[in-house]
Amino acid sequence: MDEIKGIQSARDYLQTALGNFRPPLPEPLGISEYVSASLLQKAVRRGRTELAVQAAATLLQQSPERLWRRLACIAFEDVGLGDLNVVALTTAAMAGKRARVTLGGDWKVASFLVTKMANATKCRAADDLLLAAENHFAFESQRLQLGFTILPDLLRIITSAEPLPIRALAAWFALGTDRRPSPRLARRHGDIAALFAALREILPPEFVEIVQEGHRRSGEVLPIFMALLARDLRHELASVQDDKIPPEIMIEAVPGWCLDVYTRPGRAALAKLIGGSTNTARWVRAHIPPRQRITFLGTIVFRLEGQCVQRRLRWLMADQLRRATDYECNSPYCRDAMEILELAGSDLGELNHLRVETYRSADNV
Repeated sequence: MDEIKGIQSARDYLQTALGNFRPPLPEPLGISEYVSASLLQKAVRRGRTELAVQAAATLLQQSPERLWRRLACIAFEDVGLGDLNVVALTTAAMAGKRARVTLGGDWKVASFLVTKMANATKCRAADDLLLAAENHFAFESQRLQLGFTILPDLLRIITSAEPLPIRALAAWFALGTDRRPSPRLARRHGDIAALFAALREILPPEFVEIVQEGHRRSGEVLPIFMALLARDLRHELASVQDDKIPPEIMIEAVPGWCLDVYTRPGRAALAKLIGGSTNTARWVRAHIPPRQRITFLGTIVFRLEGQCVQRRLRWLMADQLRRATDYECNSPYCRDAMEILELAGSDLGELNHLRVETYRSADNV
């Protein structure tokens, strides 16, 4: 694929590419939209194209708006700097249903994008940067201080050589935290125009145009964090490597790993595991308050299997952020997750057994 520069370039490429693309027949699965959304994103991460396309067909049938929101999220959260062309194409396709009609319709566009995403090189560094900036204990004072820093100083930090999570926090506050509040950040109104003007000082304007459109369509901060990472990636060597992926089981039509903490059967299975006699259960009960246990263990399981990707873009900053979020950003009650990650990894087989038990009784929701 030729390099795409700017939104209009992406729209032009999408028009041409879809003219030659024959979509597969849609094959919706008999699962809920929540399980479908989880399956779509995790199948894209793992390069499981057929499963991802089936999940997209299911979402398109049950909740079209959820499908397009999820695709916009996947573009910046999971593909990101791994394949900027795919990010640009996905962003261009978010222009609305009427625009997609001119391209061949929702299914043709969605199946094309999902196939591209599943086969793309992935970079999850923007999501790891968000988690580090929002949760890492090393940046607690900056989270407090920057929330009350005047805009010109925030913009200077964004273009400075400060550590990346600090630049990310400055950008987040410059964007504004009032529309999508975080419990860890002070609420304040931002100045989007000033933020993107600052980004244009350090990045190519065509790239910033895609980032700005991505934020406008998704309302998320991840596109801005991807932009900050792009500046750092220019100065580093990168390679591509598959993650080590744990063994999986199929539960009727879906893999066990899609039954995560955001699905009813996934939460039920986590609750049963916590109430059991495994080493994981004993550790969680000993260290985590009762009301937080399911969410905490869900985060740990995500670190073990949910975030696994085929063709991960590896570079120094991305690796550092991934390690920080894996081990140090899971809970204020667990500043080093090495032990619980090892225990939970050993008990994934038991968790899968409990997923099988709970899946049917939860009506697949």
